[in-house]
Amino acid sequence: MFLENANPLVDEMIQILNPEGEVVKPEWMPELSKEMLLKMYKTMRLSRIIDEKTLQYQRQGRMLTYAPNLGQEAAQVGSAAAIRQSDWVAPSFRELGVWLYKGAPLYNVFLYWFGNELGMKMPEEVRILPVSIPIASQMQHAAGLAYATKLKGEDDVTIAYVGDGGTSQGDFHEALNFASVKNTPNVFVIQNNQFAISTRRAIQSKAKTMAQKAIGYGIPGIQVDGNDIFAMYAVTKEAVERARNGEGPTLIEAYTYRLGAHTTSDDPTVYRDESEVEEWRKKDPIDRLRIYLFNQGFWSEAEEEAFVNEQSEFVKQTFEAVEQSGLTPLEDVFDYVYAEKTPILETQYQERKAFYAKEGK
Repeated sequence: MFLENANPLVDEMIQILNPEGEVVKPEWMPELSKEMLLKMYKTMRLSRIIDEKTLQYQRQGRMLTYAPNLGQEAAQVGSAAAIRQSDWVAPSFRELGVWLYKGAPLYNVFLYWFGNELGMKMPEEVRILPVSIPIASQMQHAAGLAYATKLKGEDDVTIAYVGDGGTSQGDFHEALNFASVKNTPNVFVIQNNQFAISTRRAIQSKAKTMAQKAIGYGIPGIQVDGNDIFAMYAVTKEAVERARNGEGPTLIEAYTYRLGAHTTSDDPTVYRDESEVEEWRKKDPIDRLRIYLFNQGFWSEAEEEAFVNEQSEFVKQTFEAVEQSGLTPLEDVFDYVYAEKTPILETQYQERKAFYAKEGK
């Protein structure tokens, strides 16, 4: 319905739920049960609670640098809800909503941001690759993983996430080209939050839309209102089914906005005005879904308050458990780079070990 006639050269963005919480395209509205709608909303709301509390922990010196997801919850949860449990996810570092919806334990998420890479060792049934910090490198991982499932005759799909800045990296283009040529079961989602740290989207690419980048690789490209969870779900669902049926990859641009800082090391007031942020707050993805649920009689103010209180306590207890887990063992920093430590790594390890011994650590 969406992809067959999609033309990213035309200035059209798919939207079903507007900022006022109204369904403006009922003919496009996906079939979602009350239970699934509430799961999607609760995941988005939990993501926001985690972000807010984690920012406090980081400012208190209890957490390392953290990348908040404020404003991007619908782009993440809407797309994650459209894949099945056996499908693979190749994330960047700002996909909290995806991790939560797929079943990643919050303990693991906190452990990772606490500085312990074991946080990215997911349970067997949670098919999420570790965070890939080099920008857009996860796109190649996703293309390779999808190619592997195709060669094995499996019907799993791999969905990958990248920011608008990542589209300027070679890895992004190499992945799209490979996926296109090999007709792999991939869905690539660009979370266009308008900034690559402090670099505005307009400086990043002269293309009218990020979705247009699909044209050069002969695959469908489509721009979606990334703050509309219904549009994200519906378009991703179609792209996933297309990939699973052997029709190849799709590129989705989720047009959204990063309401918070790039990371806790960033000061966004240096490169953007608060008035711009306030305009985007009116398009908050959580607010518009909550209004819709209220109007449908699926959710209430009392349920909202109870949920926030309950989940705030859950987040607090989980983080405190991570705090009590201790620091990452020194050996873990060196033992898992290669199968066997190289002479240089061994020298570095012994030097650091001696330093800690001298400092009494």
